[in-house]
Amino acid sequence: MNKLFIALTLVALSLTACKKKESQADIDEKIIQEYISSHNLNAIATGSGLHYAIDQPGTGASCNAYSDVKVKYSGYLTDGTLFDESTTGITINLQQVIKGWTEGIPYFKEGGKGMLLIPSALGYGSQSTGSIPANSVLIFNVELVDVL
Repeated sequence: MNKLFIALTLVALSLTACKKKESQADIDEKIIQEYISSHNLNAIATGSGLHYAIDQPGTGASCNAYSDVKVKYSGYLTDGTLFDESTTGITINLQQVIKGWTEGIPYFKEGGKGMLLIPSALGYGSQSTGSIPANSVLIFNVELVDVL
């Protein structure tokens, strides 16, 4: 009886030990993939968790992660809730924004338009900010107006 009890206990422990908690990155990737599928997007993954879709690549100057740029944008949660936008454009340095923008905006040339699908780690992470809940995937429609 003791050997059977010990064997069953060891089996139960090994089964529960094998179950891993899903990481936030895995959760975000599932959310992004569902969004891409449900919106029929042709998005490209960068390897960091960021995905982008280019509607118009633009024909002007390129920028990099250290550039000053002017960007028009609309920011949404995956449920469609608008949390921020600038229809006239904001001028910013790409080192002073969320990591998803620092990485994503340089995929566009001046005049380029498209979408950034940003996992929470490249957005605001586990911190809620304004109307953006913690661990939120962010969707941005962007237009790179000018590279300064």
